[in-house]
Amino acid sequence: MATDIRLKESLPEITEAIVATYTECRHINHLGHKPLPSREAISDILADFLDILYPGFVRRQNLHMGNVEYHVGDLVDGLHDKLTQQIARALRHECENDKDLPDCERVAQDKTIELLQRVPDIRNLLEDDVEAAFLGDPAAKSHHEIIFCYPGLEAVTVYRLAHELLLLGVPLIPRMMTEHAHSKTGIDIHPGARIGPGFFIDHGTGVVIGETCDIGKQVKLYQGVTLGALSFPRDAAGNIIRGMKRHPTLEDDVVVYANATILGGDTVVGHHAVIGSNVWLTQSVEPYTVVLLEKPQLRIKTPDQRGAQGFFQI
Repeated sequence: MATDIRLKESLPEITEAIVATYTECRHINHLGHKPLPSREAISDILADFLDILYPGFVRRQNLHMGNVEYHVGDLVDGLHDKLTQQIARALRHECENDKDLPDCERVAQDKTIELLQRVPDIRNLLEDDVEAAFLGDPAAKSHHEIIFCYPGLEAVTVYRLAHELLLLGVPLIPRMMTEHAHSKTGIDIHPGARIGPGFFIDHGTGVVIGETCDIGKQVKLYQGVTLGALSFPRDAAGNIIRGMKRHPTLEDDVVVYANATILGGDTVVGHHAVIGSNVWLTQSVEPYTVVLLEKPQLRIKTPDQRGAQGFFQI
């Protein structure tokens, strides 16, 4: 008991030491009276959007044309308020050193309305994405199975929302959205990537799509594909130069098989090309090209060729 008391008496000293770092490690604090966007709120906003984008599949059941307008109207009304608040927080944080601070609530409301106005177009894109998944995967029994079960579709759906917010100039929140999807699906799509309709990620785990990727129509990726940067250009002082194209371009109807890595902003994969599994590609390829690794040499030993303990003798 005495030991427990002595240990507890040390807690104020521990607290003081931790708080002392808050003036030293300034990049990992946010102290003050301007709250940042909330991860929980962004998760809730995404759930509302999924209910709108895929009515009847997510939270609310028994929807039909007689009641769906009321249901969607209620969600849109709620999203207006939730998203306006979170965007205003993000804008306020972005402009906190700006002497001419804009009316963040008004700007946030305008951007929220613009995003909501784009939802019909986003649904048209997602219709193409679902159809591409159904046509591209013989294991898919129905379009409904894809919506219910395919993590690639969820990641792409969140990306399409986040991408529109990024185009509207909203800071922080687009990345928060795609990182939320990343944590759920294992698929990492930067909201800055530009991806055409009919995009399908099969299986999906481990896919990485960088910020400056350009992906055309009807492109298909398998699990473990990386569309990344070959290197980071730096200025004379050694600082990374931002805003340059660092990630590859995939033209229409490209297929990239599992665990392939395609790197570099100057790398263009021509339309209808096929990139095989485990390929490492840092140069452009012409349309209709097939890029494959040479078939590895297999060594197969029968049971009587094994060692006494059952292990292969190499």
